[in-house]
Amino acid sequence: MKTLNSIYYIARLAFYAMLAFAGVAFLVVTCLIFIAAKDLPRVPEPLGRIIDVPQTEIFAVTGERLMTLGGRVPVALTSVSPYFLDAVVATEDHRFWEHHGLNKLRTIKALYITLFKPGKIQGASTITQQLAKNLFFSFEKTYLRKFRELLVAFQIEATSTKQEVLHAYINQIHFGAGAQGIEKASQLFFGIPASELNLGQASLLAGLPKSPTRYNPFRHYDRALKRRNTVLKRMVEVGAIGEIEAREAMETRPKLSARQGDSRTGSYFVDALINRLVDKYGEEVVFHGGIKVFSTLDTRLQAAADQAVAKGLVRLDTLMGLKQGDAPLPQGALVAIDTGSGAVKAMVGGRDYFQTEFNRAVQSRRQPGSGFKPFLYYSALNDLGLNPASVVEDKPVTIEINGAPTWRPQNFGRRFKGEMVLKQALTHSVNTIAAQLVEKTGPASVIRTAKLCGIKSPLDEIYSIALGTCLVTPLEMASAFSTFATNGVRHEPFLIWRVEDPFGRVIDEHIAQGKRVLEPTTTFQLVDMMRSVVDNGSGRGVRRLGFTRPAAGKTGTTDSYNDAWFTGFTPSLSVSVWTGFDREKKLAIKGRIGITGGRVAVPIWAEFMKEALKNEPERDFSIPGGIRFEAVDAVTGCEPEGAPMGTDLKSVPMSQKSAPVFQVPLKEDQILCQGEKP
Repeated sequence: MKTLNSIYYIARLAFYAMLAFAGVAFLVVTCLIFIAAKDLPRVPEPLGRIIDVPQTEIFAVTGERLMTLGGRVPVALTSVSPYFLDAVVATEDHRFWEHHGLNKLRTIKALYITLFKPGKIQGASTITQQLAKNLFFSFEKTYLRKFRELLVAFQIEATSTKQEVLHAYINQIHFGAGAQGIEKASQLFFGIPASELNLGQASLLAGLPKSPTRYNPFRHYDRALKRRNTVLKRMVEVGAIGEIEAREAMETRPKLSARQGDSRTGSYFVDALINRLVDKYGEEVVFHGGIKVFSTLDTRLQAAADQAVAKGLVRLDTLMGLKQGDAPLPQGALVAIDTGSGAVKAMVGGRDYFQTEFNRAVQSRRQPGSGFKPFLYYSALNDLGLNPASVVEDKPVTIEINGAPTWRPQNFGRRFKGEMVLKQALTHSVNTIAAQLVEKTGPASVIRTAKLCGIKSPLDEIYSIALGTCLVTPLEMASAFSTFATNGVRHEPFLIWRVEDPFGRVIDEHIAQGKRVLEPTTTFQLVDMMRSVVDNGSGRGVRRLGFTRPAAGKTGTTDSYNDAWFTGFTPSLSVSVWTGFDREKKLAIKGRIGITGGRVAVPIWAEFMKEALKNEPERDFSIPGGIRFEAVDAVTGCEPEGAPMGTDLKSVPMSQKSAPVFQVPLKEDQILCQGEKP
């Protein structure tokens, strides 16, 4: 009897607990509904107006509209192939005709996976919920927003027929390549109206919205077909088509429209910008959101960059004895960055965008050769206590690694010139001296300097890093060298100044903030040495071609002549130029003499810079406090005979009886003729 009473009381307690829990849950849900329902967007009447979202617009820094994304051609359900309607329902929401805005089973499954399988997030949006997203112009991904979308989906289902919901949905889907809505997608990809799509074509299009960029058939045809086959299998599973019909469709290879040019932006810069927008906001916002994007692109500088690269590559073709139609032809890339902010002002990613959209400015990592030496020289100045007048010796070098002599770097001319000052060594890019410096500083120090300046690519801790055997992009080089131009203040490179929603509200804005990463007086000493590269060394072609403004930089040529670089800067603009073949192949004059960065990249840089800066007042590099200038003998590092201390370089003959003379910037505590050697 006591046992029965105990069971009775436990049951009553459980019952009351359940009532209490249900009451609390009801109150929580009620409160959540009141909170979420506040300021819910109104569902338009008729529902079809939901697709009237403005196009996304992208503007240049000069205010010109570069392009628009989106734009739809609405079409009635009766004018769409039934194959496509069946395919999109089977793929996106197979219970669409049964539920009232929420697929309960799918939601429970998605919630379980999200909560109990770390690292996996499962979506469960129905077609109605996806349609409801278009009414929200806040791009934050929160649970409250998802709940609000669900409430709007219920509202849509309560006030609209299923046919109206599906009609609105298929006319607002983003298919990629600039196509919004099924009619525009059908015309773009296949050159036919949506009513004429066959099963193979319809299923291919139905697979694109999952990831329009990844499955773009113009770029990734086989990948798009694989996705198409997944859609066909799904259609079989839900009973929309039979297995034989699906197999026959899988064996087809739909022919794409020849008008592929319509699907592309025509701009390496805009492609890079859209990729960054998609990474941050997602494709739905970028192509559905009607946002306004204010970029950093300067159209005048971009035109100058396009022309300079085109002329430079024609010159390179002539040097190599190549003709249009020969394959492959060498490629080129150029990136121009504003040194005071990090804004990317111009970008060229290849010879011809419509032949290849691969953006070598940001996607191709290549060896920079001697172009990497400035990071080594900063480390040597900073870590070893050297200065531009320190005496070093050009001599045969063997560096032992783990007790074994494994590295014997050679100079470009296979000769050794003996003692010289550090400024002379960088001016003429002496490899053996770079090897001695990295042996003293260690590769880790060079990597640390490069990373501080903005190199993002992985760098191996090996001695040959001193000669640029690592892999970097032109964007990284232009950005890193801009840190030198500002005497050590680093700005992250960026493509977008501001993003606004369709109502003009700013949802993102770049505030240019510099960070000091290098010591200013040491950086200025390096910049002065890099000026000598332009005035007297491997970059002196800049002067021969008529660019007279203060400039500094470094050429780079790999041992194999596969890559030819010049990265240089003025106080306001840092520009990196790369030339080479996509696949490793020697740049050589009619197959014999190798072509250097000074021969091919320097002319492109000079051509661009003359046009880019023609309307700007001339500026010189700022000199930090604590710097004095001395004239020194290029061999001894001492005051040259007949040249008083502090003599301006321009008033000192560059050729004396003994050796050339350099003017060098020294810190207050640095003195001459100390015989410092690494």
